[in-house]
Amino acid sequence: MKAGFRDRLDAGRQLAALLGKYAGRPDTLVLGLPRGGVPVAFQVAEALHLPLDVFIVRKLGVPGHEELAMGAIASGSVRVLNDDVIRHLRIPQTAIEMVSAYEAEEIVRRERAYRDDLPPPRIAGRTVILVDDGLATGSTMKAAVAALRKQGAARIVVAVPVAPESSFQEFREIADEMVSVRRPQDFWAVSTWYDDFVQTTDDEVRDLLAAAMHEEAPR
Repeated sequence: MKAGFRDRLDAGRQLAALLGKYAGRPDTLVLGLPRGGVPVAFQVAEALHLPLDVFIVRKLGVPGHEELAMGAIASGSVRVLNDDVIRHLRIPQTAIEMVSAYEAEEIVRRERAYRDDLPPPRIAGRTVILVDDGLATGSTMKAAVAALRKQGAARIVVAVPVAPESSFQEFREIADEMVSVRRPQDFWAVSTWYDDFVQTTDDEVRDLLAAAMHEEAPR
C-alpha cells in the first residue's frame, strides 16, 4: 500500500479514528457526498454509531469546458459561484442559469434514486459530519457547507481522508472544524492516494444507505 489508503473503506476507518469525540452523540449526523464519499462516510457512521445519509452537490461546469467549474449547486437550492472564472471567461448569466437548472434536476433525480420517498434528514440544530473521499479545490464542498448553514446546522465538521494543506487551512475558516488523515504539501489528485479508486455506483450508494438504515437513530 502506498502512503495513503487501500480503498475508500480503509480511508473511512482511518478517518473515523480521528472523530471519536462524536461517537454516539444523539445530535450528530454523518452525511456523505455521492458517490465516492458515501463508502467513506459509511465506515465513519458505523464506527461512531451515528446515522448516515447523503448530501448531493453538483459541479457547475463551464459550457464547452465542463471539467472547469464555474461553481456548484447543492441540495436545498444553494448555489456557490466562482466569480473569478465567470468574469475571466465572460460567461453570460443565461448560460449560468441553464447549467444550474440542469444540475438541479440531476440533484432531484439522485435524491429519488438514493432514498426513494424517504424525506431528507433533519439538519436544523444538529452537528453534521460532512464526508467526501478527498478534497482538491473544494468547490463542491463549499456549496455543501453553505447549504447546510442555510438549513440551520448547529456545527459543521468537514472530514476527508486527504486534502492539500492549502485547502485544509481554507476549510478551517469555512467550517466549524476540519479533519483530514493526510495533509500533503505536494498534492496532485485525490485518486493518487488510493490503491483502489474504482468509481462508486448508484447501486452501491443505495446498498450502503440501506445497510445503515438498520442501525440508524431517528431522523
